[in-house]
Amino acid sequence: MQWYFLLGLATGARTMTAIAVLCWFAWLGLLPQTGWSFWFASPVCVLIFTLAALGEYYADTLPITPNRMDPPLLLARCVFGALVGALAAHSIHEPLVGGILFVLAGVFAGAFGGIRLRAWAARRFGRDLPAALTESALALAIAVCGSYLLHGFLNVFS
Repeated sequence: MQWYFLLGLATGARTMTAIAVLCWFAWLGLLPQTGWSFWFASPVCVLIFTLAALGEYYADTLPITPNRMDPPLLLARCVFGALVGALAAHSIHEPLVGGILFVLAGVFAGAFGGIRLRAWAARRFGRDLPAALTESALALAIAVCGSYLLHGFLNVFS
């Protein structure tokens, strides 16, 4: 279940990162896609969510970017987190509700903890840009790690 929480942490830090990574894993054949989730392995979804993640990385470095704790942005993280949880659970044939709940727990931890970690890092660096770039890289690494653990779970039980 740790892969759900890791995917949630990544979504809490950067909304589009975990879903982009899941799309890449599915497109590369590392996560199965069947039934309603067939679409997330398409090259179009890989392109759209990768561009959205890259755009989010850029936008997050701008000083005019709103706070991730603003209700609309937190709601977007929750919606995408629920989608990530459902896709991950469906790919390993587990109940969707469990995947969604574990990812949502990670989303809140990633959003609330990430904002504090970034503020701490910005103070240490003396400015925000290196903290923002570090947080984006960390979110990407966490999403890849969570997806890799999900893939490893499939290999053990298949």
